[in-house]
Amino acid sequence: MLWRVRTALPDRPGALAALASACGQADVNILALHVFPGVEAVTDELVVETPDAWSIADLTALIEGSGSTMVAALPCTEAALVDQSTRFVQAARAILAQPASFPEVVAGLFDAEAEPPLGDETVRDVLEMTVGDVAVQVHRIVPFTATEHARATAMAGLVSDVLGRSAAAQPRTDGTLLDSGVLSRRLGVGVVPDFTVDGDAVMASVDGNVVGSAVLLLEAVEPGVREVRLHVDPAWQRRGIGTRLLVDVARLASARSAQEILLTTGADNQAVLPMVLSAGLRGRIRMAADVLTVRVPVRELKPLDR
Repeated sequence: MLWRVRTALPDRPGALAALASACGQADVNILALHVFPGVEAVTDELVVETPDAWSIADLTALIEGSGSTMVAALPCTEAALVDQSTRFVQAARAILAQPASFPEVVAGLFDAEAEPPLGDETVRDVLEMTVGDVAVQVHRIVPFTATEHARATAMAGLVSDVLGRSAAAQPRTDGTLLDSGVLSRRLGVGVVPDFTVDGDAVMASVDGNVVGSAVLLLEAVEPGVREVRLHVDPAWQRRGIGTRLLVDVARLASARSAQEILLTTGADNQAVLPMVLSAGLRGRIRMAADVLTVRVPVRELKPLDR
């Protein structure tokens, strides 16, 4: 049976040898080893193969008996034997293909959870990354190492750079696109929507026809938080309308004395993260099961009410 094990070893000569010796005597085969250096202790991640009858308790007792501490073990598959560098390249490609999957992919990369199970109050360490102005958190019981924090920062930086370049190539919200010094109409056909406020909604219209809307729902999901329902007609998507609607509805929520707005969508929605980044809003994105949520603070935004 295969297990992925994390443990902290004293940073002294012979500590790893003692662990290897204990495993060998118990007929436990170490198939892979990755070391995360530290000041007081070293965190080791191992993939081991044990006899089929072994339990987590058996494996934990063996490793702690060798002098290791903070042992965490979970069953795994042969996928755990994939080279670490290869895993990071594969993760980067998956994220760039679907930016909204960032929390889920990074959680898998670090054997963490994008969101702790509902009702589970087990204390977890938090790893926070920033993509553009969007904060993303993943959680796990085993503490994250300094090396993992550095890797997460690098991964978030890569995604930020790529999405930032994509956003720069998109039309600007003022109706123009600057490309090699040439100014052109942002919709490509000489048409710019009119954006108007109608009660608790911002509407985007072309020739009197509504092509997009962002609505503040009447009931707050929690004090100070207004949920937003945002929709852009499929024929008018990918033209910056959703970004403009998000900015305006955030400012409208500020005018309505809200502290935050909340967007909820499916985890497979690839437009959300680029839209929030293009809007220049500071948000927090989370993924739980098949649901993606984005929270955006609005209290410091210039109110919109016209």
